[in-house]
Amino acid sequence: MSRLSVPNLESDAGPSGQVYAQIKKAIGSVPNTFAAIAAHGPAALKSVLAADAVLASGSLNKRDQETIKLIISGVAGCDYCEAAHSLLGKLAGLKPDELKNIRDGKPIGDAKRDALARFVRNLAETSGTVSDEEFAAIKSAGYSDGQLVEISLAFATTVFTNVFNRINDTEIDFPAVA
Repeated sequence: MSRLSVPNLESDAGPSGQVYAQIKKAIGSVPNTFAAIAAHGPAALKSVLAADAVLASGSLNKRDQETIKLIISGVAGCDYCEAAHSLLGKLAGLKPDELKNIRDGKPIGDAKRDALARFVRNLAETSGTVSDEEFAAIKSAGYSDGQLVEISLAFATTVFTNVFNRINDTEIDFPAVA
């Protein structure tokens, strides 16, 4: 059970309730992590959702975004986010074997996405240290300077939700990772 209390989503008329209504309208339900963040920091959740909107309008495709988020969540050991991004990755078009390989740190057979996965895993495992060789590899794989900004933004928002879910021990409301 999650550590932080969450008010009744249906009867909350305050700032959190307004955020819940927006999320419910957009995706049909309010994931436990969003409910808990909004209950105690609605502005924080709004900033995460705004960052996700920036990513959605950027040039990284959804499969790349979910690859980034899944790797970071796995390295951080956030079971909640691993489950969430496994489902979201599947909905973005990643195949079950690709998702498993991404979680396990194995190549998926797409040279560009494999370069992205190596780069992001290195970032997550080294607290963001990037050698000249690693920078050259991600650039030669075809990622633009603007996409490096987007990778950084996806990284930052995922670290936030990973840390929050670890603090809260958020109850997983996504399908279990196989």
